Amino acid sequence: MQGGGFPIDLILFGMVAAFLVLRLRSVLGRRTGFERPPAERGPVAVPPAAGPAVPAAPVAGRGVPDARGPVGQALARIRSADPSFDPAAFLGGAEGAFRLIVEGFAAGNRPLLRGLLSDDTYAGFEGAIADRESRGEVQRTEIRDIREASIEGADLRGTTAEVTVRFVSDQVNLTTDSAGKPVAGADAVTELTDIWTFQRDTRSTDPAWKLVGTRTA
Repeated sequence: MQGGGFPIDLILFGMVAAFLVLRLRSVLGRRTGFERPPAERGPVAVPPAAGPAVPAAPVAGRGVPDARGPVGQALARIRSADPSFDPAAFLGGAEGAFRLIVEGFAAGNRPLLRGLLSDDTYAGFEGAIADRESRGEVQRTEIRDIREASIEGADLRGTTAEVTVRFVSDQVNLTTDSAGKPVAGADAVTELTDIWTFQRDTRSTDPAWKLVGTRTA
Protein backbone atom coordinates (compact mmCIF):
# COMPACT_ATOMS: atom_id res chain seq x y z
CA MET A 1 0.00 0.00 0.00
CA GLN A 2 1.25 3.51 -0.80
CA GLY A 3 0.56 6.83 0.89
CA GLY A 4 -0.64 7.30 4.45
CA GLY A 5 -3.84 5.30 4.26
CA PHE A 6 -4.62 2.75 7.00
CA PRO A 7 -3.95 -0.89 5.96
CA ILE A 8 -7.53 -2.15 5.65
CA ASP A 9 -6.23 -5.67 4.89
CA LEU A 10 -4.83 -5.91 8.44
CA ILE A 11 -8.23 -5.02 9.86
CA LEU A 12 -9.87 -7.77 7.80
CA PHE A 13 -7.21 -10.31 8.85
CA GLY A 14 -7.81 -9.51 12.51
CA MET A 15 -11.59 -9.82 12.11
CA VAL A 16 -11.28 -13.23 10.44
CA ALA A 17 -8.87 -14.52 13.11
CA ALA A 18 -11.11 -13.30 15.93
CA PHE A 19 -14.13 -14.95 14.29
CA LEU A 20 -12.33 -18.31 14.11
CA VAL A 21 -11.43 -18.28 17.80
CA LEU A 22 -15.03 -17.41 18.72
CA ARG A 23 -16.31 -20.12 16.36
CA LEU A 24 -14.10 -22.73 18.06
CA ARG A 25 -15.42 -21.64 21.45
CA SER A 26 -18.94 -22.31 20.15
CA VAL A 27 -17.92 -25.92 19.48
CA LEU A 28 -15.44 -26.55 22.31
CA GLY A 29 -15.35 -25.82 26.11
CA ARG A 30 -16.27 -25.73 29.81
CA ARG A 31 -15.14 -27.33 33.06
CA THR A 32 -12.33 -28.51 35.35
CA GLY A 33 -9.85 -31.34 35.36
CA PHE A 34 -6.26 -31.71 34.22
CA GLU A 35 -3.49 -33.97 33.15
CA ARG A 36 -0.47 -32.27 31.67
CA PRO A 37 0.50 -29.96 28.82
CA PRO A 38 1.82 -31.54 25.65
CA ALA A 39 5.45 -32.43 26.31
CA GLU A 40 7.60 -29.49 25.24
CA ARG A 41 6.85 -30.17 21.70
CA GLY A 42 8.14 -27.09 20.02
CA PRO A 43 5.86 -24.51 18.44
CA VAL A 44 4.77 -23.17 15.23
CA ALA A 45 5.76 -19.60 14.61
CA VAL A 46 2.27 -18.28 15.37
CA PRO A 47 1.82 -14.60 16.17
CA PRO A 48 0.89 -14.29 19.86
CA ALA A 49 -2.70 -13.42 19.20
CA ALA A 50 -5.00 -15.23 16.89
CA GLY A 51 -4.01 -18.58 15.46
CA PRO A 52 -4.60 -19.47 11.81
CA ALA A 53 -6.53 -17.00 9.69
CA VAL A 54 -8.07 -19.68 7.47
CA PRO A 55 -9.90 -22.90 8.41
CA ALA A 56 -7.78 -26.05 8.59
CA ALA A 57 -8.12 -28.55 5.76
CA PRO A 58 -10.47 -31.49 6.47
CA VAL A 59 -8.85 -34.54 8.02
CA ALA A 60 -8.98 -37.71 5.94
CA GLY A 61 -9.11 -40.09 8.91
CA ARG A 62 -11.96 -38.48 10.81
CA GLY A 63 -13.99 -41.03 12.75
CA VAL A 64 -17.27 -41.00 14.65
CA PRO A 65 -17.99 -44.28 16.51
CA ASP A 66 -20.76 -46.65 15.49
CA ALA A 67 -23.95 -45.58 17.24
CA ARG A 68 -24.52 -49.17 18.39
CA GLY A 69 -21.23 -49.42 20.30
CA PRO A 70 -20.50 -48.28 23.88
CA VAL A 71 -18.93 -44.98 22.79
CA GLY A 72 -21.72 -44.31 20.29
CA GLN A 73 -24.31 -44.94 23.00
CA ALA A 74 -22.49 -42.55 25.35
CA LEU A 75 -22.54 -39.90 22.63
CA ALA A 76 -26.28 -40.47 22.28
CA ARG A 77 -26.72 -39.86 26.01
CA ILE A 78 -24.80 -36.60 25.68
CA ARG A 79 -27.08 -35.58 22.83
CA SER A 80 -30.11 -36.39 24.98
CA ALA A 81 -28.78 -34.03 27.64
CA ASP A 82 -27.85 -31.42 25.03
CA PRO A 83 -29.86 -31.68 21.76
CA SER A 84 -27.48 -29.23 20.06
CA PHE A 85 -24.57 -31.68 20.39
CA ASP A 86 -23.48 -33.26 17.10
CA PRO A 87 -20.49 -35.65 17.18
CA ALA A 88 -19.32 -34.87 13.63
CA ALA A 89 -19.48 -31.10 14.22
CA PHE A 90 -17.74 -31.55 17.56
CA LEU A 91 -14.93 -33.48 15.91
CA GLY A 92 -14.45 -30.74 13.31
CA GLY A 93 -14.15 -28.18 16.09
CA ALA A 94 -11.76 -30.42 18.01
CA GLU A 95 -9.43 -30.54 15.00
CA GLY A 96 -9.32 -26.77 14.86
CA ALA A 97 -8.77 -26.52 18.61
CA PHE A 98 -5.92 -29.06 18.39
CA ARG A 99 -4.08 -26.87 15.89
CA LEU A 100 -4.70 -23.68 17.86
CA ILE A 101 -3.68 -25.16 21.22
CA VAL A 102 -0.54 -26.96 20.03
CA GLU A 103 0.71 -23.93 18.13
CA GLY A 104 -0.47 -21.51 20.82
CA PHE A 105 1.43 -23.45 23.50
CA ALA A 106 4.58 -23.39 21.40
CA ALA A 107 4.23 -19.66 20.79
CA GLY A 108 3.49 -18.94 24.47
CA ASN A 109 0.13 -17.46 23.46
CA ARG A 110 -1.50 -17.26 26.89
CA PRO A 111 -4.65 -15.28 25.89
CA LEU A 112 -5.51 -17.85 23.23
CA LEU A 113 -4.95 -20.81 25.58
CA ARG A 114 -6.94 -19.17 28.38
CA GLY A 115 -10.10 -19.34 26.27
CA LEU A 116 -9.71 -22.98 25.19
CA LEU A 117 -8.51 -24.74 28.36
CA SER A 118 -10.08 -25.50 31.73
CA ASP A 119 -8.63 -23.60 34.69
CA ASP A 120 -6.51 -26.52 35.92
CA THR A 121 -5.27 -27.42 32.45
CA TYR A 122 -4.37 -23.81 31.71
CA ALA A 123 -2.36 -23.66 34.95
CA GLY A 124 -0.28 -26.62 33.77
CA PHE A 125 0.29 -25.18 30.31
CA GLU A 126 1.13 -21.73 31.67
CA GLY A 127 3.62 -23.23 34.12
CA ALA A 128 5.39 -25.08 31.30
CA ILE A 129 5.51 -21.91 29.20
CA ALA A 130 6.90 -19.86 32.10
CA ASP A 131 9.54 -22.52 32.79
CA ARG A 132 10.60 -22.49 29.13
CA GLU A 133 10.76 -18.69 29.09
CA SER A 134 12.83 -18.61 32.29
CA ARG A 135 15.49 -20.68 30.51
CA GLY A 136 15.43 -18.40 27.48
CA GLU A 137 14.28 -21.23 25.23
CA VAL A 138 12.20 -20.86 22.09
CA GLN A 139 9.91 -23.56 20.80
CA ARG A 140 8.92 -24.05 17.16
CA THR A 141 6.09 -26.36 16.18
CA GLU A 142 4.62 -26.89 12.73
CA ILE A 143 1.64 -29.17 12.22
CA ARG A 144 2.21 -30.42 8.70
CA ASP A 145 -0.81 -32.74 8.59
CA ILE A 146 -3.48 -34.30 10.79
CA ARG A 147 -3.77 -37.85 9.54
CA GLU A 148 -6.47 -38.96 11.94
CA ALA A 149 -8.98 -37.40 14.31
CA SER A 150 -11.39 -39.85 15.87
CA ILE A 151 -13.61 -40.03 18.94
CA GLU A 152 -12.44 -42.93 21.07
CA GLY A 153 -14.24 -42.26 24.35
CA ALA A 154 -17.28 -40.48 25.77
CA ASP A 155 -19.11 -40.25 29.07
CA LEU A 156 -21.93 -38.38 30.74
CA ARG A 157 -21.75 -38.08 34.53
CA GLY A 158 -24.71 -36.14 35.81
CA THR A 159 -24.71 -33.07 33.57
CA THR A 160 -20.98 -33.21 32.81
CA ALA A 161 -20.19 -34.47 29.31
CA GLU A 162 -16.73 -35.69 28.37
CA VAL A 163 -15.41 -36.66 24.93
CA THR A 164 -11.94 -38.08 24.22
CA VAL A 165 -10.36 -37.63 20.79
CA ARG A 166 -7.36 -39.38 19.26
CA PHE A 167 -5.20 -37.21 16.98
CA VAL A 168 -2.46 -38.61 14.74
CA SER A 169 -0.44 -35.78 13.21
CA ASP A 170 2.79 -35.05 11.37
CA GLN A 171 4.70 -32.33 13.18
CA VAL A 172 8.03 -30.55 13.27
CA ASN A 173 9.05 -29.77 16.86
CA LEU A 174 12.25 -28.04 17.82
CA THR A 175 13.26 -26.20 21.00
CA THR A 176 16.35 -24.00 20.99
CA ASP A 177 18.22 -22.24 23.78
CA SER A 178 18.99 -18.54 24.06
CA ALA A 179 21.94 -19.02 21.69
CA GLY A 180 19.76 -20.71 19.09
CA LYS A 181 21.19 -24.19 19.71
CA PRO A 182 18.76 -27.16 19.68
CA VAL A 183 17.98 -28.58 23.13
CA ALA A 184 14.99 -30.80 22.32
CA GLY A 185 13.23 -32.18 19.27
CA ALA A 186 14.50 -32.03 15.72
CA ASP A 187 13.96 -30.08 12.53
CA ALA A 188 12.30 -33.10 10.91
CA VAL A 189 8.74 -34.34 10.48
CA THR A 190 7.63 -36.81 13.16
CA GLU A 191 4.33 -38.67 13.49
CA LEU A 192 2.76 -38.10 16.92
CA THR A 193 -0.34 -39.57 18.54
CA ASP A 194 -2.16 -37.48 21.14
CA ILE A 195 -5.20 -38.37 23.23
CA TRP A 196 -7.11 -35.27 24.33
CA THR A 197 -10.21 -35.05 26.51
CA PHE A 198 -12.74 -32.22 26.27
CA GLN A 199 -15.45 -31.49 28.80
CA ARG A 200 -18.58 -29.39 29.16
CA ASP A 201 -21.47 -28.92 31.59
CA THR A 202 -24.54 -29.58 29.43
CA ARG A 203 -26.59 -27.18 31.59
CA SER A 204 -24.23 -24.29 30.93
CA THR A 205 -25.29 -21.45 28.67
CA ASP A 206 -21.72 -21.41 27.38
CA PRO A 207 -21.68 -23.84 24.41
CA ALA A 208 -17.90 -24.19 24.47
CA TRP A 209 -16.05 -27.39 25.31
CA LYS A 210 -12.68 -27.02 27.04
CA LEU A 211 -9.60 -29.19 27.03
CA VAL A 212 -9.21 -30.94 30.40
CA GLY A 213 -6.60 -33.63 29.78
CA THR A 214 -3.81 -34.60 27.38
CA ARG A 215 -1.56 -37.60 26.98
CA THR A 216 0.53 -39.18 24.26
CA ALA A 217 0.13 -42.72 22.94
